[in-house]
Amino acid sequence: MSDEQIWTYVLVALSFGLYIGIAIWSRAGSTKEFYVAGGGVSPLANGMATAADWMSAASFISMAGIISFAGYDGAVYLMGWTGGYVLLALLLAPYLRKFGKFTVPDFIGERYYSKTARVVAVICALIVSFTYVAGQMRGVGIVFSRYLEVDINTGVVIGMVIVLFYAVLGGMKGITYTQVAQYCVLIFAFMVPAIFISIQMTGNPIPQLGFGDTLSDGSGTYLLDKLDGLSEELGFAAYTDGSKSTIDVFAITLALMVGTAGLPHVIVRFFTVKRVRDARKSAGLALLFIAILYTTAPAVAVFARTNLIETVSGKEYANMPEWFNRWEKTGLIAHEDKNGDGKIQYVASPEVNELTVDRDIMVLANPEIADLPAWVIGLIAAGGLAAALSTAAGLLLVISSSVSHDLIKNVLKPDLSEKGELWAARISAALAVVVAGYFGINPPGFVAAVVALAFGLAAASFFPAIILGIFYKKMNSKGAISGMVVGLCLMLFYMLKFKFGIFDGGKEAVDVLQESWWFGVSPEGFGSIAMLVNFIVAIVVNKFTAEPPEEVQEIVENIRVPNQAGEASGH
Repeated sequence: MSDEQIWTYVLVALSFGLYIGIAIWSRAGSTKEFYVAGGGVSPLANGMATAADWMSAASFISMAGIISFAGYDGAVYLMGWTGGYVLLALLLAPYLRKFGKFTVPDFIGERYYSKTARVVAVICALIVSFTYVAGQMRGVGIVFSRYLEVDINTGVVIGMVIVLFYAVLGGMKGITYTQVAQYCVLIFAFMVPAIFISIQMTGNPIPQLGFGDTLSDGSGTYLLDKLDGLSEELGFAAYTDGSKSTIDVFAITLALMVGTAGLPHVIVRFFTVKRVRDARKSAGLALLFIAILYTTAPAVAVFARTNLIETVSGKEYANMPEWFNRWEKTGLIAHEDKNGDGKIQYVASPEVNELTVDRDIMVLANPEIADLPAWVIGLIAAGGLAAALSTAAGLLLVISSSVSHDLIKNVLKPDLSEKGELWAARISAALAVVVAGYFGINPPGFVAAVVALAFGLAAASFFPAIILGIFYKKMNSKGAISGMVVGLCLMLFYMLKFKFGIFDGGKEAVDVLQESWWFGVSPEGFGSIAMLVNFIVAIVVNKFTAEPPEEVQEIVENIRVPNQAGEASGH
């Protein structure tokens, strides 16, 4: 067994032991502890847990991978996800917290005084969460397949078992304190290799500055200039040039931003603290914790892309380093010697190109490509798993609470006891893990693309209903329901048509269909259009139907006015 494998086993086993230990120590004994950790989490712990919940496998594994291949165009993910978190923290979280409901379907059901609205919101929450969790389970499978040297499907199953254990046992209480540990693991695992490689390539120990610095070889060449030159030599576009249209960049950024604000598993985090003031504090701290990784990701992307091109392009396949052979076994990197010369032709032209690289491996393979010590390679494996598992657990909790609290307790069986509801939550979490595992084994795309679609679905369905519910007291149930149904259906149709080619000849036809995108907007950005349609439908239907009851309008007035008393206002 190699040193890398030993370090990987040790660090992954230690981190898993820590998570499971925390789950046992903090297991939930009531529905309030299962759903919102008893409402007694400190702002600092909640800030770290929110950051871990937020920074999924898409942020840790896939975002830098996308940027390393898309270059300038990949910046939409950074702008959208960061801006979205600010929007959520400032515009929505405090008001939802003051309304006092655990879940988004709970808020929508109560605000729109309708069981139908609640059921529609549950369906939206399940579709968004399952789309999102598919990306996380795929991330878990990738990490396990490489570092435990098992196939991706086996890796997904191992991840399912781990998540099932601490999500079902601990509920939100167990997940919160597990996520604090996972944040520490994932941020350390992301930063250590980045600092190492920044010093190696530019002599600058701060990655955020290193990727805009000159190379340490004494040539005086800037790292980004070198990468632009390498990319153009191989026929790719210059790394710092963008190819997306302005409208598509705007649409994707907006969809990711407002999708964030409608993500059920992030919103529920603001109910785990005692006061509204604490919700605001934990939102600010989480932004700080998130910024550490988000400002480093572009640097990691540049380091990984430069090292990959220099290591493989034009080199003898037989003399490839050991890391190449190990990743080849996972099927995530592949070489086909088209011209029979024994060398790897890595070029932009698909007819000539002989190397296929899955974007999702770039962050994980980066320390190996840069020939960093074995313990750093083990650390990145533990970090990737922490990122994927923390978000998967948060999503599974949303799925289980949507089924047990919003559907069974509030719609189907209102007389269900607290103990019965807790069992329903645990059983639905277990079933959700099985479905999530299926999506992890049969993913609809690479991690960040799948996650981007989940954001589009959240933008198209939840965001208008939440915003209108808070800021427009005359919005009624018929308007909100109509908007959610139309927005969700439109987004699903567009996604199935242009991302999966369901109506036009399957996935092979997707590239051709790009020419007929509506308004030139990609499926990842279409959530913005579907959201606007949702707003229009909701407001038009609202105008022609009865106003909401007076008591509902009073509640909406009170959400936005500090009452200067008690814990709810944070005074």
